[in-house]
This record gives sequence, C-alpha cells and structure tokens, in this order.
Amino acid sequence: MADLQPCPVTPRIDDGAADTRTLVDLGLADPPPTPQYVGLFVEPDIPPADGPE
Repeated sequence: MADLQPCPVTPRIDDGAADTRTLVDLGLADPPPTPQYVGLFVEPDIPPADGPE
C-alpha cells in the first residue's frame, strides 16, 4: 500500500467566544456552579489505635 500524503491543515479564524468565561462575560451563558463539598465525605467515629498488635 502506498504512503498517503497528509491533508493540508488550514487554520480557521472564528470570531466566536472561545471558552465559558468569555461567554459568561458577554452574558451569553450562566456561570458554572461552584461545587459544594460540605457533607460529601463522612469520617467514621473510630477510636484511635493503641499501637501495633
């Protein structure tokens, strides 16, 4: 099978917003929610170990 020549890449100029922050700044999107980690991880009430046994 013959080696194929790679297709040329043509950069495309786009005047649209590139990321969510820009969309939020322009008022086109709502800001993403802030994660809430309170109560997500529960530590069990385990007494401390007395030492190696």
